[in-house]
Order: sequence, then C-alpha cells, then structure tokens
Amino acid sequence: MKAGFYPRLAATGVAKNRRLYVPYLLTCMGMTAMFYIILFLSRSPLLENVTGSATVQSTLNFGSYVVAIFSLIFLFYTNSFLIRKRKKEFGLYNILGMGKWNIARILFWETLLIAAVSLVSGLALGFLLSKLAELCLINVMRGEVGYAVYLDLAAVGRVCAIFGAIHLLIYLNALRQLRTASARELLSSEAAGEKPPKANWVMAVLGVLLLAGAYYLAIAVADPMSAMLWFFVAVVMVIVATYMLFIAGSVAGCKLLQKNKRYYYKSNHFVSVSSMLYRMKRNGAGLASICILATMVLVMISSTTCLYFGAEDSLNTRYPHDFSVRIRLKAPGDTADERTAPIREAVDAAAADCSAEQTFTETYARATVSGAFFGAEFESDVRNVNYYDPSVMDDVCTLYLVGLADYNRCMGMAETLADDEVLISTVRMKYTEPTFTVRGSDQVYRVKKIVDDFMGSADAAMNFVPSVFVVVSDLERAVMPLAQLADYRGERMIDLSWQYSFDTSADDNTQLRLQRELAETLKDLCLDDAALEQIDSYSYECKAAARGDYYGTYGGLFFLGVLLSIVFLFAAVLIIYYKQISEGYEDQSRFDIMQKLGMQPREIRASINSQLLTVFFLPLAGAVVHLCFAFPMVAKILMLFNLNNTGLFAATSAVSVLVFAALYTLVYRATSNAYYNIVSGVKERAA
Repeated sequence: MKAGFYPRLAATGVAKNRRLYVPYLLTCMGMTAMFYIILFLSRSPLLENVTGSATVQSTLNFGSYVVAIFSLIFLFYTNSFLIRKRKKEFGLYNILGMGKWNIARILFWETLLIAAVSLVSGLALGFLLSKLAELCLINVMRGEVGYAVYLDLAAVGRVCAIFGAIHLLIYLNALRQLRTASARELLSSEAAGEKPPKANWVMAVLGVLLLAGAYYLAIAVADPMSAMLWFFVAVVMVIVATYMLFIAGSVAGCKLLQKNKRYYYKSNHFVSVSSMLYRMKRNGAGLASICILATMVLVMISSTTCLYFGAEDSLNTRYPHDFSVRIRLKAPGDTADERTAPIREAVDAAAADCSAEQTFTETYARATVSGAFFGAEFESDVRNVNYYDPSVMDDVCTLYLVGLADYNRCMGMAETLADDEVLISTVRMKYTEPTFTVRGSDQVYRVKKIVDDFMGSADAAMNFVPSVFVVVSDLERAVMPLAQLADYRGERMIDLSWQYSFDTSADDNTQLRLQRELAETLKDLCLDDAALEQIDSYSYECKAAARGDYYGTYGGLFFLGVLLSIVFLFAAVLIIYYKQISEGYEDQSRFDIMQKLGMQPREIRASINSQLLTVFFLPLAGAVVHLCFAFPMVAKILMLFNLNNTGLFAATSAVSVLVFAALYTLVYRATSNAYYNIVSGVKERAA
C-alpha cells in the first residue's frame, strides 16, 4: 500500500464530513485557546504588581483545572456524535475488505490531524488574544498596564500535554467502540434508534423528589455559612434531578402529546413528536446537559458581575470608616478612657502631621469571645462545645460585649440600663429569648430591647459566623466570668480591645501616607515601657489601601466568570448544533417520505418550529427556574463577600437571563435552518 494512503484517506474523510468536523475543530481550537489564556494570566508577571493579584492568579490556576476537566468530558461527549455518524462509513470499509486494524489507522490519522490543527490554531489564537485578555483583566483590577508581548512556553507545553492526552483518550475510546461492533452493526448504527428508558415514571418521581429537596435547601438555608456548606450538595442534587427529569419526563411528555389527538394529528406536530419520542433517551440527556450548562452560565455571570459592580458597597460594609486602629489590651481595667487616652492622642497627632483632617471619630472598648448559644445561655468553654458537631454549627456565633456609655456616645443614643439589663443586636441571626446569661455565671440579664443598628459592623461583615452584640451597664463586671477561659493551647479566649475609628476628607494618596505614619506611630508606642503594661498587640486598617485589594480580587473573579461562561456557552451551542445536525440526518428519510406523500416545504418548516418550541426551549426554562430557586442561597453566599445588596444581584440576574435568552434564540434559529436544509434537501438558507 502506497505511503501516505491512510493520511490522505483520513483527510478526505474529514473534508467530506466537514459539516460535522468544522464545528468540532473550532471547539477544540476554542478550548485550547481558552486554556492557554487562563494559564498565561495565572503566570503573568505584569499581574504580580497589581493589588489583589495573588488571589486572582490562584483563582485562575484553579480555573485552568476546571477548563481541563470540562474539556475532557465535553470533547468526549461531542466526539460521540462524530463517531456515530462515521460508523456507517467504517462498516462499508469493513465490508469492502478493510480490517479493523486498517480502520484504526485511518482513525489514528484523523485524530492526529484534528489534534495538530486544533493545537496549532488554538495556540495561535490564544497567543493573539492573551495580551488583550491581560489588558482587560488589569483594567478591571485597576492596575497599571504594560504592552510587552511574549509567548509563555511553559503554558504552551502544558497545553500540548493536556490536550494531547485528551485527544489520545478520545482515540482509544473510538477504538473501543470499533472493536466491539460488527460490520452489520456499524452499517445500521444510524438507523438504531434509542428506546425510551424503562420505568420512566419511577425515575421521574425520583427526579422530582431530588429537585424538590435541592430547592428546599436553597430556600430554607438560614445563614451564609450554611449556604456555603450546603451549596455543593444542592448543586449535585440539581444536576442528577435534571438528567432524571429530562430523560424520563420528556418521554412521558411526548406520550401525553400523542394522546392529545387535537394536538398530535397535525402536520406540524405529528412528525416532530414521533421523531422525538423515537430517540428521547439520548435527546433528553442532551437537553439536560444544555440546561445544566445554561444554569452554570447564568449563576456564574450574574454572581461575579454583582460582585464586581458591588465592590464599593462591599468595601463600605467591611470598612465603614476610612481608618480604624485596634489595640488589644491585657486586662479588663485597661479599657478605661484614662488608660487609652495616650493612644488616641498619638493617632490624632499622626493625622495632623499628614494634614488629614478628621471629619468623624468613634471610639469604644469591647470584649470578644467565640462560642455557641443554647437557648438563652451562651457557652464559650471549649470543653463543653464541640465545634465539629453539625448540630452545633447553627448555634455558633461571635459574642461582643460593649459598655453602655460607649454605645450611647457612638450611636448618639440616651439608653439607660439596670445592672441586670442588656440591649442586644444581631447580625445573620435572630435572638428571641427574654433573658441572656453566660454559662458558669450567676448573673442572668433581662433583654430590655433588640436594637437594629450597632457599631462594629465591620467585624460582623468579616465574620463567617453570626454575630451577637450585647450592651451591658458595666463592661468590666460583665467580662469577669469569661476572663479565665482558655482554649486548647491554654491561651485566653476572650479578646479585650479598644477601637478608634475616624473618617477624613483627605485624598487617597494622603490616606496611604497616613497609613504608613500610623504604622510607625503604633510601633513606637508599643516600645514605650508604660504602654507595654497594658498593650498586648495592635492592628490598623485603611479603606484606601483595601480598595485596591477589593477591586483587584472582585475584578479578577468577574473576568474569570466571563471566561468560564464563554467556555460553557460554546459547549451549549455545540451540543445544540450537533443535536440538530445528527437528528436532521436521522429524520431526512422520514421527511423525504412525507414530501413524497404531499407535505409542503412550508409544512416542513412548521414541523421544525413545533419541535423547536415544544422541546428545545425547555432547557432555557429549566435554567431560569434553577436560577430563581438558587437565588436565596447564592445571595447569602455573596454576604460572605460583604455584599448585602440583594437588589443589585436581582438586577444582574435579570440582565443575564435576558442576554442569554437572546443569544440562545439566535443559536436555535441558526441551527434550525441547518436542520431544515438537511431534512428538506435544499442547499440555500431557508427563509
């Protein structure tokens, strides 16, 4: 046999089936380019100089693994359409005298050709777009751009290794299918329809129960930590339930349509419903895949867009003041105003030296301890609280004790309390008990009032667990029962601190200079022997310095969300296309018979539109329903990022649905034309 015979035969096979192979090649190329771009960004030296780059680059590195795994699964899935279509051709080769070893060599050269073309073109596209992607990412992270262009050879090597392995696995899978099939089975592969799944009502009921359970989890979740813990469980339940319902429920739906004589016995419904029922098991799985991909796109793009455009709200929640200085004290008596006055004077002097006029000040002392509520009793002794017990997780919180004088001064109130009374404010939980006490203490406090607003919101925003603020008449006396508690390492559990916060009208550069001045001031203060008697440690925060971190991190997450959404959108489009093409070839003979019996082109188009509207918009509807039920859970997860703007999340979700629905409709209109051209035999685009 002449050299080059198998490569030419492979190239001819790909060229003759270009309607199938061109979209597959474009997808392989797109996945390769996307993988290279994500790797390039995760290793970009230019990003290292941008605030928040460490978080973004580690997230991008994680995203590269997501794209690699998804590419493996998705390319396997789409390649099955190609193999199914080519089996008849391979069966003909087998009958004409070619052994399976010869066919395997053709497949080898086809796989090698596709891998080479997709890798070279994908890497070229990735190289061309990588700099644009880098500039866009740095722009959303508000960093300084650079225009040097280079090829990341390490990323190229990793791309070739990963996608080379994927194409090898696809080739081995094709050999497995070829080895187990006879020539007769290969020739009749296209005519072998899928049987409806057995016991579909049982599967449908299980799917409904699973989906109802997932929806209940999403709605009933009480706090952000629970939302984070249960989110992935709910996601798995939704995926399994979606496949069950689309596979089993679609069969039941088609049968119900068949029983509706007024609907079924019409030219535009008869053919479409019959053909869908004939292969509904495979059809249902494809529709479920589209639904899951659409849901992933909607959840990802709506949440990351909300994070990016809500970055300033999140920043203000976490940093309600321009500056905060916190001094950790050694003893309850150190919280007195006369003991903390020198610290405040030093901070004010630093602000004056930097010409940073203070427009608002807030100062208070507090005691902080972690524990769990059991009814009206707060337990903080680690010997009595098992934090790893799931039944205790909902009761875990952070307790803040604040004196009444500080509360009235900071909040502008004039509350009064008896020695046995307290005011309570909560974040991410509700307190409904009439009393409050600390286990181990003889003092039982009566809850005089539940107040809504409270200073210290920054700490509550930062905490993953709920927070409870308790205002007492005498802070030093209230702290005594907790002062001797120690953790497993023997260290004191309660944290005594004094906080001084203030705003300033100075610009960001002046604030950053003041931050450096504060660092030196507090360092010098702690070297003073008198101060060391009461100061355990210190910390400080500057909103202007944190702004870069917020926009860097949230901008990076937004950019990664857009990239992954594009990947999943490409996948959904390709599944839609291959479904229309493969089903078009399967239905071609049926429509040919119907045309010979008098069915007009207009009626063929009406039948295609009926199939489109009856089934193929179900994934979009399912994705929107999934998003609606996921909304409460995702909104609570966003609270962990200090984003409490539910209205903004609702707006980004609505816009995401509208944009995706428009793209989805355009894709279906285009693919329905391809389907129509195949089944009707026309070459030009149908009107």
